[in-house]
Amino acid sequence: MKLEPRNAPTTAFQLASLTDMVLLLLIFFLLSNTYIIQPGIKVELPPSETSQMIDQKSIIVTVTRDGTIWVGQERTSVDGLAGLLRQQLISGSQQTVVIKADKDVTLELTVRVIDRIKAAGGERFLIATLREDG
Repeated sequence: MKLEPRNAPTTAFQLASLTDMVLLLLIFFLLSNTYIIQPGIKVELPPSETSQMIDQKSIIVTVTRDGTIWVGQERTSVDGLAGLLRQQLISGSQQTVVIKADKDVTLELTVRVIDRIKAAGGERFLIATLREDG
């Protein structure tokens, strides 16, 4: 007794399920890419051709366009900067201070911040820039 299959085997490849999977993956990656959060305060850094990567153990001092100063995630003023930095420099072995100043911040304010870093005992400081691809 020979058993015959009720349905004939399909000879064409069904692309519908593969297309659905690719579309779902595309949507997943597009949505997850928009939710990547950059740590720190948003500033527009000036471009530079010789930028290098910074050490993650550095103390970050951020100066925003409106003149607000942040040490890490803590807001401070120019006058309170030295005291706050002194605490962080003493409490850890972090001796490098990275200044992330917006490109529209005046040179006068940047120099005042550098003076306060030196007054707090900061031996080394770097100015953060954005790598210019060219």
